[in-house]
Amino acid sequence: MTVRLLTNIGRLWTGSEILSNAAIVTGDERIAWVGPAAELPQRIPGIVDDIVDVDHVENLGGGLVTPGLIDAHTHPVYAGNRWAELAMRSNGSTAAEITAAGGGVSSTVTVTRGTDPWTLCNGVRERLSRWLRAGTTTIEAKTGYHLTRDGELADVRMLRSLEGEPGMPRVHVTFLAAHAVPPEFFGRRGDYIDAVSSWCADAAAIGADSIDVYCEEGRFTEDEARWILSAGRLSGLLPRLHACGHSRTGAAALAAELGCASADLLHEAAEEDVAVLARAGVAAVICPGTALQTGAAPPVRALLDKGVPVALGSDHSPGGHGITSMSLVISLAVSHFGMSVEEALRAATIGGAHALRAPDRGAMVRGRLADMVLWDADHEGAFVWSFGLAPRRVWRGGEPVVSV
Repeated sequence: MTVRLLTNIGRLWTGSEILSNAAIVTGDERIAWVGPAAELPQRIPGIVDDIVDVDHVENLGGGLVTPGLIDAHTHPVYAGNRWAELAMRSNGSTAAEITAAGGGVSSTVTVTRGTDPWTLCNGVRERLSRWLRAGTTTIEAKTGYHLTRDGELADVRMLRSLEGEPGMPRVHVTFLAAHAVPPEFFGRRGDYIDAVSSWCADAAAIGADSIDVYCEEGRFTEDEARWILSAGRLSGLLPRLHACGHSRTGAAALAAELGCASADLLHEAAEEDVAVLARAGVAAVICPGTALQTGAAPPVRALLDKGVPVALGSDHSPGGHGITSMSLVISLAVSHFGMSVEEALRAATIGGAHALRAPDRGAMVRGRLADMVLWDADHEGAFVWSFGLAPRRVWRGGEPVVSV
């Protein structure tokens, strides 16, 4: 068993409290001990293979250590870009005008389908590595830009395979074949919904963790989402839902009804939506980058006040934005949503673990995965000051993966 000791940590955020002059012992990918350095056990089982004196790393004065960040909502499997479309949108073009010009989700589907698997995989690999280099040790990664059985299942296999490569974050794979109805099913929505439902068992068998449906005006209705999510749950997939993305569809209530792991975005959520999510214990994944980009205002304070578990996501996508830094997402959550830095940091760690149903990470607690970040700062307030705070070192399962 490899044993590693991090000591003289100036400031350690455990997920529930701040410890000064702290130490962490890791072994077998887990946290074996955490607490004040003065209380470090005299005898540590096994041989300590590496001692990291944080006080001497780049003269950080002990530095700030947190659990590895968790991005609870991403769309990283795609080819090409939609920069021209984004420029049109910034000039006031409507969705109809963008679609008429060849933009929209279908444009990414076309390019992704036409890209060879090797090139597509290399692009996804580079994106995932950027998350880890920025201090994100777990991401939720959705499929959704092939919209064919073979393409969507190949994306699941690719994501699961990439997770095992060096320099990659942990990946929670979400099957999002119900992202949009592909053009070849024009006029046959029911056939596509039945097809996606029939693919769920295969997706689960090859490694998908969750199933998602984009429940939104112009995408999938509540009844359609209910059918697909139910099929996914019967196949062993955790249901989650793109809820109230831009229009009032009642998707948040549907997420509560079905006991979804998360309801995501919630841009148009109302007081009654917050109440039903709280009663059902459904996590709310909010994405400040997208909310800022679209002018949306999800009811974050109401969600927190009502006790809804809140997680943060980047919502990285080709038609939205390219954020792969969860420290930037934390900064945006504080500045745009009015969250305290402690609330935002908790949402990016413990909240993300809750949304992904991954209780083995997200906190500096004995027995949890030793996913840790040493930041280029000595206080968590730096997340507010530095939009996109950079890490100095990142450990995944106690092993160093990034050292700046």
